[in-house]
Amino acid sequence: MISLTDNARKAVRRFIQGADGDANALRLRITGGGCSGLAYEMSLEAAPAADDLVVDAGRFSVLIDPASQPLLAGVTVDFVDALSGSGFTFSNPNAGSECSCGKSFTA
Repeated sequence: MISLTDNARKAVRRFIQGADGDANALRLRITGGGCSGLAYEMSLEAAPAADDLVVDAGRFSVLIDPASQPLLAGVTVDFVDALSGSGFTFSNPNAGSECSCGKSFTA
């Protein structure tokens, strides 16, 4: 369904370790917004919803709601640490076009 690079996995584990509460999963969803119409949203959560797809990512799970599943099929998530900025990047085969920041897309 989706894959995370080693850098992305390390970053998520770091964020989970630093989080307050019982976070042990990464929620990845698609929302309306961004400069291209659809935006990636990430958050840390303690447990999946009843209808979530749960993807095993090693020491944590990735949670994906049913509406986001078709738009995230085949996505690769990476974490880039560079002089120009750090953050998660998404390689999405379902994107018709992406904005220049890489945080939003059209299907």
